[in-house]
Amino acid sequence: MSILDWLSGAKPAPSGVARESVAKLRKRLMAVNRPTAPFKIREATKKEGCDLVAEWRIVDAKWIEIFAKAGIKRVFKVRMKFDEAKGEVRAVDEEWEVEWRAGVPTLSAAASASRGRKWEKSYEAVYAFREEDLSFGKIYEYSFSTSEIKGPLIKAAHAGGWGWRGVAFGKL
Repeated sequence: MSILDWLSGAKPAPSGVARESVAKLRKRLMAVNRPTAPFKIREATKKEGCDLVAEWRIVDAKWIEIFAKAGIKRVFKVRMKFDEAKGEVRAVDEEWEVEWRAGVPTLSAAASASRGRKWEKSYEAVYAFREEDLSFGKIYEYSFSTSEIKGPLIKAAHAGGWGWRGVAFGKL
């Protein structure tokens, strides 16, 4: 593995694991979805030019309040395309700016777009007096990490005998 592979986040397919078909891989990656996760994996649109997309649930009613309270200014998305010839999931990390208007998120492309491998980790806990009983304690807490999305995806791809390749330049 070269330094460029490390920088792009390339993870070769594990040895000794038989490669599954694209249909089984797609099913395996979609199975990473769970209601308690702050992200979702979905089928990509034609306009997105890939097979699957993993993204924060920024517009999901259950998560909107958490993201708004946290003051999230950027959201993270992973676009994935299956390269059957090489047995790799090619992935591009994207970042989008979020503008909050009356507690509702509006997504817009970032003025300084990023493409390639992205690491981000954020955490916040807020303590205050509660209105109900004036007790002091934790009001809310959040923790988000790009590896929270990518980690399970890479693990699922490897379980299906596929490699993972981050793409910064060139075709997805």
